[in-house]
Amino acid sequence: MIAKRTKQKNWNEIKTHDSWQIFKVMSEFVEGFEKMNKIGPSVTIFGSARTKPDAVHYKQAQKIAKRLAKEGFGIITGGGPGIMEAANKGAQKGKGASAGLNIELPFEQESNPYIDPDKLVDFNYFFVRKVMFVKYAQAFVVMPGGFGTLDEFFEAVTLIQTLKIDKFPVILFDSAFWGGLVEWIKKTLRDEYQYISPKDLDLIHLTDDIEEVVKIIKDFYKKRNLSPNF
Repeated sequence: MIAKRTKQKNWNEIKTHDSWQIFKVMSEFVEGFEKMNKIGPSVTIFGSARTKPDAVHYKQAQKIAKRLAKEGFGIITGGGPGIMEAANKGAQKGKGASAGLNIELPFEQESNPYIDPDKLVDFNYFFVRKVMFVKYAQAFVVMPGGFGTLDEFFEAVTLIQTLKIDKFPVILFDSAFWGGLVEWIKKTLRDEYQYISPKDLDLIHLTDDIEEVVKIIKDFYKKRNLSPNF
C-alpha cells in the first residue's frame, strides 16, 4: 500500500511539473513577441556556431548582413558565436537592427557582443525559438553549418511548402557546400521517388554572390508587403 501511494505521489508531482512548464513556455513566447515585433522587416541568417572569425564564411556572413542592413532590413540570428556573431556584427556595421535569439546549451552557446541589448532574447525551448525565427523573417539566408542549420533550413521549406506560413526567399549560400544536397533533393526526392513536386524547388535559391542574395530578397518584395508571416 505504501509503495502504491508513493508511486501515485510521484506521478502527481510529474503532472504538476508538466503543468508549470506551460507557463514557462508562455513566458518565452510573450517576451519574444514583445521584443521582436519592434524591429521591423528582418532577415534571419543561419550557420555554424563553430565558424572562426578568420574563416571565409564568417567574413561573407558579415558582409551579407551589412549589405542587408543598409537596405533597411534588420538581422536576426541565433545569438551565439560563429556565423551568428558575424551576422550580428555586420548588422551593426550596416547601422541596422541586430537581434539575437539565444538558446541555453551546455556547450558552445553564449550570446555574442554584437546584439542590440534590447533585442536579445534567451530561450530554454528550441521550438519557441524556431517560431521567432520564422514569424519575423522576410527571408532566410543559410550559411554552411551542421545539424542545427539543416534543421532550420528544412523547417522553413516545409512550412512554406505546406502553406503554414507565407512564402519567402530561402537562400543557400556557397554552392560548393550546399550543391550536393541540392542535387540529392533534385535527383532522389524529386526525380526518383517523387516525394516532392517540381515546383517545390522554386522555394530554394543557391548562390555564391553576396549581391545576388540582396537582389533576390529585394526583387521578391517589390510587389509584396513586408509583414510577419503568421
